[in-house]
Amino acid sequence: MRVTNAPASRKRRIRTIKAAKGFRMRRSKLYRYAADALDHGRQYAFRDRKTKKRNYRALWQIRINAAARAAGITYSRFIEGLKAAKVALDRKSIADIAAQDANAFAELIKIAQAALKTKSAAKV
Repeated sequence: MRVTNAPASRKRRIRTIKAAKGFRMRRSKLYRYAADALDHGRQYAFRDRKTKKRNYRALWQIRINAAARAAGITYSRFIEGLKAAKVALDRKSIADIAAQDANAFAELIKIAQAALKTKSAAKV
């Protein structure tokens, strides 16, 4: 007797159609088109999760640079000073401090500048 895989394949197809809810026209109704649309959509989602991280990091760098330049130091020198001072803050939190708390950011600038001075003094 021949055994079919009908219940499992029907369940798989229905799951695909339900996942394609909200797609337009035959992409939400027909399995063949829905499967293709889901494949493409998932590829874009994977790619754009990486792009989102990249974009946010760039945004944080821009914000830090703007606040640092307003205080008279460039972004790269500021980050170099923080690394020399062994300040373990990531760019997201530094950007948040720069936007929300000017006094705390001014303290970070002082710490970075002091670390840069000791670094250059140790070189000579």
